[in-house]
Amino acid sequence: MPLTFTLDPSVNRALRDGILDLWTDVTDAGGAVGFVAPAPREEIRAELVKHFVAMAEGRVRLLVGHDEEGRVAATAFLTFNTHRLMTHWLWLYTVMVHPRHQGKGYGRDLLAAAADAARGLDGIEAIRLTCRGGLGLERFYESCGYKEVGRVPGAIRVAPGDDRDDVFMLLPLT
Repeated sequence: MPLTFTLDPSVNRALRDGILDLWTDVTDAGGAVGFVAPAPREEIRAELVKHFVAMAEGRVRLLVGHDEEGRVAATAFLTFNTHRLMTHWLWLYTVMVHPRHQGKGYGRDLLAAAADAARGLDGIEAIRLTCRGGLGLERFYESCGYKEVGRVPGAIRVAPGDDRDDVFMLLPLT
């Protein structure tokens, strides 16, 4: 069954805990979502709180996908630019699909829902995101219409002696 996507859902304990569980499970499964396994749950919680604060301040929008059982299965955070010369595009951060749902096309569905949400925002013409090199993520995003527009070699240090490229991707919406 497809996921049900909601932009700007009401933040409550179930949503907060669902996103925290998702982020932890994705990290533990090797996902490139800002942390390295084993998931530092309290650090992830602190980062999630920062996302919620940015949402409350109107700088970030949350897109959540729920599975058929109502569990949080996917997320993406759409983050506005504050620089006056860059307000025509936004960042897509913390793009996650739960490991139990991998291989079902939900990642493509999430990115399509994020693009639809961005198209509905006044003045937004493109989405930018970054991804960790070395995992094949660039190919996935390219298959969803994104183009690689830059790369910083070795910018992400996963562990001592394990540096990865920071890959910049762009999806024009117009």
